[in-house]
Amino acid sequence: MARKLKRFQTSLGFYDLAIAAPTMKAALEAWGAGSNLFHQGVAKETDDPDVVAATMSKPGVVLKRPAGSNGRFAEHSDLPSDLGSGENRGRRARDRPKPAKRVAPKLSEREARKAAADFEKEQKRREAERRREEAARERNRERRERATAKAQAALDKAQREHANSAAAIQAEIGALEKRSRVEEDQWEKERERLQAVLRHARE
Repeated sequence: MARKLKRFQTSLGFYDLAIAAPTMKAALEAWGAGSNLFHQGVAKETDDPDVVAATMSKPGVVLKRPAGSNGRFAEHSDLPSDLGSGENRGRRARDRPKPAKRVAPKLSEREARKAAADFEKEQKRREAERRREEAARERNRERRERATAKAQAALDKAQREHANSAAAIQAEIGALEKRSRVEEDQWEKERERLQAVLRHARE
Protein backbone atom coordinates (compact mmCIF):
# COMPACT_ATOMS: atom_id res chain seq x y z
CA MET A 1 0.00 0.00 0.00
CA ALA A 2 1.34 3.44 -0.95
CA ARG A 3 2.41 5.59 2.01
CA LYS A 4 0.74 8.90 2.75
CA LEU A 5 2.66 11.86 1.35
CA LYS A 6 4.05 14.79 3.31
CA ARG A 7 5.19 18.12 1.93
CA PHE A 8 8.80 19.21 2.38
CA GLN A 9 10.56 22.45 1.60
CA THR A 10 14.18 23.64 1.51
CA SER A 11 16.44 26.23 -0.07
CA LEU A 12 19.43 25.21 -2.23
CA GLY A 13 21.51 27.72 -4.17
CA PHE A 14 19.34 30.14 -6.13
CA TYR A 15 16.09 28.23 -5.53
CA ASP A 16 13.57 27.25 -2.90
CA LEU A 17 12.62 23.61 -3.49
CA ALA A 18 9.49 21.71 -2.53
CA ILE A 19 8.25 18.15 -2.99
CA ALA A 20 5.50 15.81 -1.88
CA ALA A 21 7.14 12.60 -0.63
CA PRO A 22 6.42 9.94 2.01
CA THR A 23 9.63 10.51 4.01
CA MET A 24 12.41 13.01 4.60
CA LYS A 25 14.85 10.50 3.08
CA ALA A 26 12.80 10.34 -0.13
CA ALA A 27 12.74 14.15 -0.29
CA LEU A 28 16.52 14.38 0.19
CA GLU A 29 17.10 11.79 -2.56
CA ALA A 30 14.82 13.67 -4.96
CA TRP A 31 16.60 16.96 -4.17
CA GLY A 32 19.97 15.29 -4.73
CA ALA A 33 21.14 16.55 -1.35
CA GLY A 34 24.52 15.26 -0.21
CA SER A 35 23.75 15.79 3.48
CA ASN A 36 20.75 15.75 5.83
CA LEU A 37 19.26 19.21 5.31
CA PHE A 38 16.60 18.50 7.92
CA HIS A 39 19.21 17.97 10.66
CA GLN A 40 20.97 21.13 9.52
CA GLY A 41 17.74 23.09 9.90
CA VAL A 42 17.51 24.20 6.26
CA ALA A 43 14.70 21.83 5.28
CA LYS A 44 11.33 21.26 6.92
CA GLU A 45 7.93 19.67 6.56
CA THR A 46 5.35 22.31 5.66
CA ASP A 47 1.59 22.74 5.56
CA ASP A 48 1.76 26.01 3.63
CA PRO A 49 -1.39 25.93 1.44
CA ASP A 50 0.46 27.06 -1.71
CA VAL A 51 3.16 24.44 -1.22
CA VAL A 52 0.56 21.75 -0.48
CA ALA A 53 -1.45 22.63 -3.59
CA ALA A 54 1.61 22.74 -5.87
CA THR A 55 3.35 19.61 -4.60
CA MET A 56 0.23 17.46 -4.34
CA SER A 57 -0.63 18.29 -7.95
CA LYS A 58 2.76 16.81 -8.98
CA PRO A 59 3.81 14.29 -6.30
CA GLY A 60 7.45 13.27 -6.40
CA VAL A 61 8.39 16.08 -8.78
CA VAL A 62 10.90 18.62 -7.46
CA LEU A 63 9.30 22.04 -7.74
CA LYS A 64 11.19 25.31 -7.40
CA ARG A 65 10.93 29.06 -7.25
CA PRO A 66 13.52 31.85 -6.89
CA ALA A 67 15.15 31.70 -3.45
CA GLY A 68 13.52 33.93 -0.86
CA SER A 69 10.56 34.80 -3.07
CA ASN A 70 6.85 34.28 -2.45
CA GLY A 71 6.24 33.10 -6.00
CA ARG A 72 4.53 29.85 -6.83
CA PHE A 73 6.43 26.60 -7.05
CA ALA A 74 6.78 25.05 -10.52
CA GLU A 75 8.91 22.46 -12.31
CA HIS A 76 10.86 25.23 -14.06
CA SER A 77 11.70 28.56 -12.50
CA ASP A 78 13.59 31.70 -13.42
CA LEU A 79 16.59 32.80 -11.40
CA PRO A 80 15.96 35.30 -8.60
CA SER A 81 15.58 38.82 -10.00
CA ASP A 82 17.17 40.55 -6.97
CA LEU A 83 20.75 39.26 -7.15
CA GLY A 84 22.22 42.66 -6.21
CA SER A 85 24.32 43.47 -3.16
CA GLY A 86 23.55 41.83 0.16
CA GLU A 87 22.39 45.16 1.61
CA ASN A 88 19.84 45.67 -1.17
CA ARG A 89 18.66 42.06 -0.88
CA GLY A 90 18.12 42.48 2.85
CA ARG A 91 16.19 45.72 2.33
CA ARG A 92 13.97 44.14 -0.35
CA ALA A 93 13.33 41.13 1.86
CA ARG A 94 12.27 43.44 4.72
CA ASP A 95 10.08 45.55 2.44
CA ARG A 96 8.34 42.51 0.90
CA PRO A 97 4.87 42.06 2.42
CA LYS A 98 4.42 38.81 4.31
CA PRO A 99 1.76 36.53 2.85
CA ALA A 100 -1.42 36.14 4.82
CA LYS A 101 -1.57 32.96 6.90
CA ARG A 102 -3.89 30.45 5.29
CA VAL A 103 -4.98 27.00 6.28
CA ALA A 104 -3.80 24.07 4.18
CA PRO A 105 -6.62 22.48 2.17
CA LYS A 106 -7.91 19.11 3.40
CA LEU A 107 -7.25 16.22 1.04
CA SER A 108 -9.76 13.46 0.62
CA GLU A 109 -8.65 9.86 1.09
CA ARG A 110 -9.04 9.30 -2.64
CA GLU A 111 -6.87 12.35 -3.47
CA ALA A 112 -4.24 11.20 -0.96
CA ARG A 113 -4.15 7.70 -2.49
CA LYS A 114 -3.87 9.14 -6.01
CA ALA A 115 -1.08 11.47 -4.92
CA ALA A 116 0.80 8.57 -3.30
CA ALA A 117 0.41 6.48 -6.46
CA ASP A 118 1.61 9.43 -8.57
CA PHE A 119 4.62 9.79 -6.28
CA GLU A 120 5.56 6.14 -6.77
CA LYS A 121 5.17 6.55 -10.52
CA GLU A 122 7.42 9.62 -10.52
CA GLN A 123 9.95 7.84 -8.30
CA LYS A 124 10.07 4.88 -10.73
CA ARG A 125 10.52 7.31 -13.64
CA ARG A 126 13.39 9.04 -11.79
CA GLU A 127 15.01 5.69 -10.93
CA ALA A 128 14.70 4.55 -14.56
CA GLU A 129 16.29 7.81 -15.70
CA ARG A 130 19.09 7.32 -13.14
CA ARG A 131 19.65 3.78 -14.43
CA ARG A 132 19.77 5.07 -18.03
CA GLU A 133 22.30 7.75 -17.05
CA GLU A 134 24.37 5.19 -15.16
CA ALA A 135 24.26 2.81 -18.15
CA ALA A 136 25.34 5.67 -20.43
CA ARG A 137 28.22 6.54 -18.06
CA GLU A 138 29.23 2.86 -17.98
CA ARG A 139 29.17 2.69 -21.80
CA ASN A 140 31.29 5.83 -22.00
CA ARG A 141 33.71 4.41 -19.43
CA GLU A 142 34.02 1.13 -21.37
CA ARG A 143 34.50 3.07 -24.62
CA ARG A 144 37.26 5.15 -23.02
CA GLU A 145 38.90 2.01 -21.62
CA ARG A 146 38.81 0.32 -25.05
CA ALA A 147 40.25 3.43 -26.72
CA THR A 148 42.91 3.69 -24.00
CA ALA A 149 43.82 -0.01 -24.36
CA LYS A 150 44.02 0.34 -28.16
CA ALA A 151 46.22 3.44 -27.93
CA GLN A 152 48.44 1.76 -25.31
CA ALA A 153 48.78 -1.36 -27.49
CA ALA A 154 49.76 0.81 -30.48
CA LEU A 155 52.31 2.67 -28.34
CA ASP A 156 53.74 -0.59 -26.96
CA LYS A 157 54.01 -2.05 -30.50
CA ALA A 158 55.72 1.10 -31.80
CA GLN A 159 58.14 1.05 -28.86
CA ARG A 160 59.00 -2.61 -29.54
CA GLU A 161 59.53 -1.91 -33.25
CA HIS A 162 61.71 1.09 -32.40
CA ALA A 163 63.74 -0.98 -29.92
CA ASN A 164 64.23 -3.71 -32.53
CA SER A 165 65.26 -1.19 -35.21
CA ALA A 166 67.60 0.58 -32.80
CA ALA A 167 69.18 -2.76 -31.82
CA ALA A 168 69.64 -3.71 -35.51
CA ILE A 169 71.25 -0.34 -36.22
CA GLN A 170 73.56 -0.71 -33.23
CA ALA A 171 74.50 -4.20 -34.45
CA GLU A 172 75.28 -2.79 -37.90
CA ILE A 173 77.31 0.01 -36.34
CA GLY A 174 79.26 -2.57 -34.30
CA ALA A 175 79.94 -4.67 -37.40
CA LEU A 176 81.07 -1.59 -39.39
CA GLU A 177 83.34 -0.48 -36.55
CA LYS A 178 84.89 -3.97 -36.47
CA ARG A 179 85.40 -3.92 -40.26
CA SER A 180 86.89 -0.46 -39.95
CA ARG A 181 89.40 -1.64 -37.32
CA VAL A 182 90.35 -4.65 -39.46
CA GLU A 183 90.78 -2.37 -42.49
CA GLU A 184 92.96 0.04 -40.47
CA ASP A 185 95.12 -2.84 -39.22
CA GLN A 186 95.55 -4.22 -42.75
CA TRP A 187 96.33 -0.79 -44.13
CA GLU A 188 98.90 -0.14 -41.42
CA LYS A 189 100.72 -3.38 -42.27
CA GLU A 190 100.52 -2.70 -46.02
CA ARG A 191 101.73 0.89 -45.53
CA GLU A 192 104.70 -0.30 -43.48
CA ARG A 193 105.55 -2.92 -46.14
CA LEU A 194 105.35 -0.41 -49.00
CA GLN A 195 107.38 2.17 -47.08
CA ALA A 196 110.05 -0.46 -46.55
CA VAL A 197 110.11 -1.20 -50.31
CA LEU A 198 110.34 2.53 -51.00
CA ARG A 199 113.26 2.97 -48.64
CA HIS A 200 115.03 -0.01 -50.14
CA ALA A 201 114.57 1.43 -53.67
CA ARG A 202 116.15 4.75 -52.62
CA GLU A 203 119.28 3.14 -51.24
